[in-house]
Amino acid sequence: MVGVSNVDFDWVKEVKEFDERKTGVKGLVDAGVKEIPRLFVHPQEVIDRYPTAKGAAVELPVIDLTGAESGGARRGEVVEAIGKAAREWGFFSIINHGIPLETMKAMLESIKRFHELPDEEKESLYTYERSKLVKWNSNLPAQKGDPACWRDVLNVVYTNDHLDPNEIPSACRKETEEYVKYMIDVRELMAELFSEALGLPSDYLSKMECMKSQSISCLYYPACPEPHKTLGAPKHSDTTFLTLLIQDTLGGLQMLRDNQWVDVPPVPGALIANFGDLMQILSNDEFISVEHRVLSQLAGPRISVATFSTPSIRAAGKPFGPIKELITKEKPAVYRDFMFEEYFQYYKTKGARVESAFDYYRINK
Repeated sequence: MVGVSNVDFDWVKEVKEFDERKTGVKGLVDAGVKEIPRLFVHPQEVIDRYPTAKGAAVELPVIDLTGAESGGARRGEVVEAIGKAAREWGFFSIINHGIPLETMKAMLESIKRFHELPDEEKESLYTYERSKLVKWNSNLPAQKGDPACWRDVLNVVYTNDHLDPNEIPSACRKETEEYVKYMIDVRELMAELFSEALGLPSDYLSKMECMKSQSISCLYYPACPEPHKTLGAPKHSDTTFLTLLIQDTLGGLQMLRDNQWVDVPPVPGALIANFGDLMQILSNDEFISVEHRVLSQLAGPRISVATFSTPSIRAAGKPFGPIKELITKEKPAVYRDFMFEEYFQYYKTKGARVESAFDYYRINK
């Protein structure tokens, strides 16, 4: 559970003042702050709860998608490698995925360009309304006393893989459209490979439409004058099914492995993949969701784009729970069924005080 320190300042007032400026964390940096506002200070015992591993960064399993297409020469080999990575790591790197390096670079550059627009050109997109498919904000905490994170984000949601292009800011519209086309292809192939790795027909997850929508977080982590006091993202596991990440060369992503924080370094041209809690629940604990965080740094900005796969509108209206074909006498269902909206609201009401919904939905607690 994310700890919250005793709030010895007017948290509501500071949130209100920051929100009304509508300039994000970048606005603080542009104003030349030397000390971060108290709103952004995370309890030191939370930041330091787990030690950071010394020495080399973690070497994630590398999934090479060469020959992984249907009928491809390496299909079986790739399925086996994904199954092993999914069960033992929950994080892995994907190469030869079909997204041109130029497309990935252009996407990152366009997101940097958007975030560095004059404030008045971004202000109309500043909101926290859930119904808005495209919005820009700083992900302020919803629960009183929770600390804010040192980042700004442009969120772009493709519902059922569709979004009116005119909704996307012109600074990154063309690049986002191009990038998303490739991401859908990668996601569809990964859905087939995940299905086979679970011993299911290759089209099982695609037919479920559990990854048919895309929520894209285009993240901007400004340089921080006091990085030891705050975080770009606190310890968390993703709530969705699958996350595919591209990032620049600055680094800062860490995953929790063996109760230690280990660096996940950027690899040019590679995608970083990790499963969310819904995939662990769906797979009845076969595939694992792993906690991770993003450090704040003196250097910056750090740019990354995280694509979260979420259910289609149709699928979101049906109950979720462990896949029935994965439930046996030897391995009964670990979790109860639930509705997606219930699941979403559970996280929303808990705010930063909850790490995952596993225990809440677990049958035998």
